[in-house]
Amino acid sequence: MGGLRPEHFGLEFLDPARNPEFIEGLNAERLRQFQTAKYYQITMFDSLKLNDLPRRQSGVLRGPSSTRPTLWVVEEDGVRAIVKDYSLNRFLYRNIIGRFLIWRESKAYRRMRGLEGTATFYRVIAGLALVIEEVSGRNMEALEKDERLPEDFFKELRALADKIHRHGLAHCDLKRAPNILLGNDGKPYVIDWSASISQREFRFFPFNRIYRRFILDDLNAIIKLQLKHVPDSIDPEEKRRYYHRSKTEKLIRTVRDRGRDLLQKIA
Repeated sequence: MGGLRPEHFGLEFLDPARNPEFIEGLNAERLRQFQTAKYYQITMFDSLKLNDLPRRQSGVLRGPSSTRPTLWVVEEDGVRAIVKDYSLNRFLYRNIIGRFLIWRESKAYRRMRGLEGTATFYRVIAGLALVIEEVSGRNMEALEKDERLPEDFFKELRALADKIHRHGLAHCDLKRAPNILLGNDGKPYVIDWSASISQREFRFFPFNRIYRRFILDDLNAIIKLQLKHVPDSIDPEEKRRYYHRSKTEKLIRTVRDRGRDLLQKIA
């Protein structure tokens, strides 16, 4: 495990089917401790503070803009993480929009903890920054310029989307190519969950219909990418469904676009 300690990991690490040697190596008292709620929490980067970031950072992927957070790279015990930090945005934006987006995204990561194809969630700092695993790989935007991915990649991506949906989440922004990565392990990864919504929040009519629309939107986003890379792998019915735009979807897109315009004005 390199520099990692067992307590760095969450609930999934305590699964005997996944980690039999680790579980067998624990005495009864240690195992009992790990199986309490506080030991389920991942404790990497737990000492990191906002004012430490300029000093402890290993790189800056992106500086702040009017509506976008700073993206820092930090490292601890040989583990690299990304910090999405709204603390450098304008006062109203960071304390209203920034805190809200960090809260929502952290909820999504907690719901998906242990799910392959998503980054490990470490912690929230002061309500304004999110610390997550750095996934090594290239995003789809970069790949589209010089590489065509095989059909198997999209089968795995669809399977990942199905698992995400079974966890009660819709990503809602998979049409943005940078949100899908080809990991160095050849597997698909989905990142950036600030726009996601949960089935629980949208369980009552008419919101449940909106939620189903966003689920379909996630799947259509994958079809869009697949059409660019391996168009012959899409069956005619999927193509028809993709190119058909219902009134509901057009309405949702209009609301989304207006919301983005509002965020620009707030910033």
